[in-house]
Amino acid sequence: MKQTAVSKIAEMNGKEATVNGWLYNKRSSGKLWFLIIRDGTGILQAVVSKNDVAAGVFLDCDRVTQESSVQVTGLVHEDRRSPGGYELQVRDMRLLQIAQEYPITPKEHGSAFLMDHRHLWLRSSKQTAILRIRHEIIRACRDFFDSNGFTLVDAPIFTPNACEGTSTLFETDYFGEKAYLTQSGQLYMEAAAMAVGKAYCFGPTFRAEKSKTRRHLTEFWMIEPEVAYLDLDGDMDLAEAFVAYIVRRVLKSREQELKVLERDTAPLEKISAPFPRLSYDEAAEMLKGQSTGFTYGSDFGAPDETLISGKFEKPVLVHRYPAAVKAFYMKKDPKDPSKALCVDMLAPEGVGEIIGGGQREDDYDTLVAAIQKHGLPMEPFEWYLDLRRYGSVPHSGFGLGIERTVGWICGIPHVRETIPFPRLMHRLTP
Repeated sequence: MKQTAVSKIAEMNGKEATVNGWLYNKRSSGKLWFLIIRDGTGILQAVVSKNDVAAGVFLDCDRVTQESSVQVTGLVHEDRRSPGGYELQVRDMRLLQIAQEYPITPKEHGSAFLMDHRHLWLRSSKQTAILRIRHEIIRACRDFFDSNGFTLVDAPIFTPNACEGTSTLFETDYFGEKAYLTQSGQLYMEAAAMAVGKAYCFGPTFRAEKSKTRRHLTEFWMIEPEVAYLDLDGDMDLAEAFVAYIVRRVLKSREQELKVLERDTAPLEKISAPFPRLSYDEAAEMLKGQSTGFTYGSDFGAPDETLISGKFEKPVLVHRYPAAVKAFYMKKDPKDPSKALCVDMLAPEGVGEIIGGGQREDDYDTLVAAIQKHGLPMEPFEWYLDLRRYGSVPHSGFGLGIERTVGWICGIPHVRETIPFPRLMHRLTP
């Protein structure tokens, strides 16, 4: 018999169906067993009556354990009391494998234990909901750029140079030469934008930051658009339209998953362009008299971002930071060369930065001087300097961190649950 996915079970109402899955939970009332079966697409209640099945099948219901793999066949009928609104009246069941002492039982477990068993924890309803929302966010990212004239251009994972600073590079041997795991695909997207006009990349990025905060991973995923002939204002317009689209898409397509997570969607329903915009100086003024430890001229830390974003119901775009705290490739503001034409998007509800970007330096001599000032070797950047030698134009872009965005939309306080298999300072397994 053809297998039916739980997500499609309504189409089989009044018909016989076979579902392959795993036992999520079970209970008995004597002559009846209520088996909760999950198959990756949803959860279905299967009712086994002693009078409707062979004696061996009913005995199997007693010995089947949590997360055992099973195949159940029976008549589908509507029942609003059941999970998903439908129930399977079982006539036969096959045990494919009996799970032995499944470690994640329906009780409280510490985060370290759950992370050690992350490969199994993913099977829980909330973690599955997070995975589906992450999938929807990534799909929305791709759809937004694909429908707005962007071309996906893959950036390399091995790079010969730093993008965000040499102190956070993972170094590796590359056939006798030094190579690094990419911190960002941005430099390559600048080259791509000069070829196709509007480009983006999507992939893993790596930062060797010795950080144990709830916002940091050593391996995370970014989507990075870059556009030729785009200035900072246009970059901010693009960023806010992009984020507003993602939020609308998740609210529309993943309502059930948000309910599983018990996410209050009222704050998300307020997210629409335009977003508030603040200069660095205006944001710094908000921090006066606060106990975050902020000093003017420095970058904002997590407590600063939380305080600033907490004053708004929408993400806030903070622009024109001091050039001294930003990367070498940021273009300086011609009206105030002490500031960079950059922008960070700070999400509300204590999430902080989800986007960082800005306008790139497009003048050859200025960029050479910036590389030298930062003490970076010139040779690995010769190809990058070619972009300023041959038809240089104003251009801008940004990077959006998938994990922080997932955390914000799902209402998850720690990024470790926003990625299937997190890599943290002290975690390389599973």
